[in-house]
Amino acid sequence: MNSVIDFIHANRGRYVEELTQLLAIPSISALPEHRDDVRRCAAWVADELARIGLEHVEVVETEGHPIVRADWLHAEGAPTALFYGHYDVQPADPLGEWTTPPFEPDIRDGEIFARGASDDKGQVFAHLKAIEAHLSQTGRLPINMKVVLEGEEEVGSEHLAPYVRGHAGELAASVVIISDTEMFDRGVPSICYGLRGLAYMQIELRGTKGDLHSGSYGGAVANPANVLAHVIAQLKDKSGTIRIPGFYDDVRELREEERAEFKRLPFDEIALRKHLGAPRLAGERGYSVLERTWARPTLDVNGLLAGWTGEGSKTIIPAAAMAKISMRLVPDQHPDRIAERFEAYVRKITPRTVDLKITKLHGGMPWMTDFDNVYVQAAARALEQGFGKRPVLTREGGSIPIVADFQAALDAPVVLFGFGLPDDNLHAPNEKFNLDNFFNGVLASAFLYREIAGTKS
Repeated sequence: MNSVIDFIHANRGRYVEELTQLLAIPSISALPEHRDDVRRCAAWVADELARIGLEHVEVVETEGHPIVRADWLHAEGAPTALFYGHYDVQPADPLGEWTTPPFEPDIRDGEIFARGASDDKGQVFAHLKAIEAHLSQTGRLPINMKVVLEGEEEVGSEHLAPYVRGHAGELAASVVIISDTEMFDRGVPSICYGLRGLAYMQIELRGTKGDLHSGSYGGAVANPANVLAHVIAQLKDKSGTIRIPGFYDDVRELREEERAEFKRLPFDEIALRKHLGAPRLAGERGYSVLERTWARPTLDVNGLLAGWTGEGSKTIIPAAAMAKISMRLVPDQHPDRIAERFEAYVRKITPRTVDLKITKLHGGMPWMTDFDNVYVQAAARALEQGFGKRPVLTREGGSIPIVADFQAALDAPVVLFGFGLPDDNLHAPNEKFNLDNFFNGVLASAFLYREIAGTKS
């Protein structure tokens, strides 16, 4: 193992140069004009997998963007790990808020700034460098390894879940490793054992076939913007409780041990408020900020569209109004059941003076693992060796829908083994990845494979 660690330390400069090449590819999966860039990134990743010594490298075509696969299966009698990540990135808008161009990686104060730096190219690349270190120095890995990298995570992983289900035998593994999460704080390595799910809905109201003069028709027809505001106002009460009947029926309540662990974490509400630029923090009454963001369901308006929004005035009654609404879910809520309850309630409270259309845009299952399973404990030991500090156990407010798909299809535990930081500006301008976290992540990943090799499930 010493030669592996020495190799990692000796190649830090090369790692950054290679990561810069990967980050320079604008693999934006959501924008059709970047389709060729996404394919170019898939090819780059496949070439890198082959170069570092993985076998059976394949770019798998889908109806959307490609999946890249590879493996190394020569550790007889050892566990098999499936490593998953994604090479696609979010759009970079608004471009004017970037200090440097999003696809011209720039290093400032020990951090590399680029779209995809933390989500998820940098974290994926840490594992590739750990694999390279083992294979180049010892000619083998301590465990069997399968790698699946997708190009559609940022647009809902539409084709990955069916692929995993259809190839469950080929992808069978003892454990699934995913590095697409963040540490609790700078210098505080973490293992995430729970994710929220998602039900994402769109409400569209139409009152008339076209916009109307508000003087001539005001008082004669319903204003869809007014109606939509009234509907949204009835979704939650003043205490932050969601009013949809049955919404909380399946919520798995926090255990007292979890609440106690959350209280021990070095969390500063005042610092968070200042960082966010918020006058006050808000949320469901009776729960702390961490409890609300990690372990309680939410409902939020993500977008509104109605009427005249340009300069000056235009006195109209808009013909239509639209809202996008997301609900973050916790174990044991199911996105399909929540979507049905949402639709039933909205239809009940919407007056017949407007036409109503409700669309389910996206959904994902919540997920939780037992934090005392052998692979989580192996990950904890590896993080301690890589970062020099025992990790804390956390949950995450966001969603990674494929986690539940992997666990269900492969009947294997999932370990979230992330190196990002809360201020990495994911999905926002000036996304970044701390280079110390990157290097320590390479070390921790190299140790992780050894720790998994010693497990007995």
